[in-house]
Amino acid sequence: MSVRTAEELPSPEPLPGRPARLRLADGAPGPEGTAFPPFVDHHVHLQMVDPDAAPRAGIAGVVDLGAELTAISALAGREPLPRVVFAGQFLTAPGGYPSDRWWLRPGSLRELPAPLPAHERRALPDPIETAVAEQAAFGARLVKVMLNADAGPVFDRETLDAVIAAARAHGLLVAAHAEGEGMARLAIEAGADALVHAPFTERLDDELLTRAAAAGQCWIATFDIHARAGEASALETAIDNTARFRAAGGRVLYGTDLGNGELPDGVNAGELAAMLAAGLGAAELVAALADPWPLADAADWGGDALATFVPGPPPGDADGLPGWLAGARVVPIENLEFG
Repeated sequence: MSVRTAEELPSPEPLPGRPARLRLADGAPGPEGTAFPPFVDHHVHLQMVDPDAAPRAGIAGVVDLGAELTAISALAGREPLPRVVFAGQFLTAPGGYPSDRWWLRPGSLRELPAPLPAHERRALPDPIETAVAEQAAFGARLVKVMLNADAGPVFDRETLDAVIAAARAHGLLVAAHAEGEGMARLAIEAGADALVHAPFTERLDDELLTRAAAAGQCWIATFDIHARAGEASALETAIDNTARFRAAGGRVLYGTDLGNGELPDGVNAGELAAMLAAGLGAAELVAALADPWPLADAADWGGDALATFVPGPPPGDADGLPGWLAGARVVPIENLEFG
């Protein structure tokens, strides 16, 4: 499947926002536009970017998916924006991805051995349970497991099950980086709550996609990293898998992997264009941006006090949506006048 051209994209249906006018600092009326619930980038690495840039460009909240615990908990404790929810350290097999990557920040990796045999657990703390408990103690809302068979050892099913069980015991969700043959299947069959990238290394069969969608799994798109790296095959595979996952009822989230190469700080028009190519309509595009996952609802991201505001009239065709939405900014609701 190839990326569709503008002529092949569907016309946008009405957007699920509210017409509003921005009130300027001096009280004078500002531009008219559309107010949406707070937009969230569901895949970022704040240690690698300017954490203050996102709100200036429409992103009210971020989900950090790999960082040193002290640093990310400090960023999450800042006020007021962006609101930060985080997974904590990369959890991987000994010698597994991303242990050999130049960009890896000190302290952001946790290598986990196989779980202890049952008879040893009575006398020794289990390293998997200890690691997950530490993420939770620092305030993580989810854990991230690294399943990259193309770049080193990965967890076997027993170890992955142990990590997921430990996460469940602490009320944490589980997000998986699945790369390489069989890794998406491993994450889906083990019951991971989310894939942090739309699967891009192999075409998944429809039965597996249907199973993932029925289980309520989320996929975070991150298409634009492939486009910017010139990885045409990976982009095509990710879009094809996502289009079929969406058609099966799957939940697709907006996320960019901000910090991975040269990406814009706020709403990424290239990411949105690729999501349209995967079959998402206008309302679905906004839903993916405003989805509160891994929190419960928009109020948890400040939606009772904040909005993402896009000035100007909505475009008349789908091709104009990404650029229009990329003009978003985060504003206090009290600075908006609703018609």
